[in-house]
Amino acid sequence: MPGRHEWAVRLAEEIGAAVRYSILGKLHVVNEGERSYLSARKKEIVLAALLIRANHVVSLEELISEIWGRESPLRATTAIHVRICELRKFLRSCGIAESPIVTRSPGYFIRVEPGELDVERFSQLAAQGRAAARAGQHEAAVEQLRAALEPTQDTPLGGLRSGPIINGFATWLDATILDCTELLMESELALGGHRETVSRLYALFGRHPLHEAFHRQLMLALYRCDRRADALHVYRTARDVLKEELGLDPCLATRRIHHAILTADNPRLARISA
Repeated sequence: MPGRHEWAVRLAEEIGAAVRYSILGKLHVVNEGERSYLSARKKEIVLAALLIRANHVVSLEELISEIWGRESPLRATTAIHVRICELRKFLRSCGIAESPIVTRSPGYFIRVEPGELDVERFSQLAAQGRAAARAGQHEAAVEQLRAALEPTQDTPLGGLRSGPIINGFATWLDATILDCTELLMESELALGGHRETVSRLYALFGRHPLHEAFHRQLMLALYRCDRRADALHVYRTARDVLKEELGLDPCLATRRIHHAILTADNPRLARISA
């Protein structure tokens, strides 16, 4: 699978402009194919907060809270001004001649043009893929959802989740990635890709033990691979985890697939959607 850099270059070619800001993985700036990274965490936090709120003012108080929370130093405002100056120098060193960071009371904003922020493309592809999956257009869904998920392999903004702006964005992004992954697996199963999805579904089952959609999908994929005993073992494991962690039994949809596997209801399992 191509890496995030290849994804950014391909996007640049599609929109006819350089992709300058990447926040889907480790924060970096891309200009004319050249990647640049910040080395100081506080500067990364300020740039990330500005990019998440692109074209909208982020107040000094919000930036202070994002870095220090309630334990801000006495000269926090001055420190933010210094970080902004350093970011402007950094962006110039990336080949961006006119600083996109604008001073606007009560703080700052970063001017971002369409196509310059990778999360915009991610949102478009995710929305298109979800719509295609829910319309039963599974080939289109697989293509679009794979393209959306391609640059999200690392933890989004890893290590920068300290304040409400970045935390809120990362929470939204995590939920969107999970939803797109679930729909991608569903579409791949609908296209007969059960053998190809088993190993990935086992990994998802391990990383998200309380997400029942992955339980159902893995059970269904295993059954279609003639691994009925393994599918039943997944159900027992999922049931035990749900009971131990949440005090809950599996939901009705999961129980129905379990019953269909127990009774070898092949016509139902052939058409069932996990």
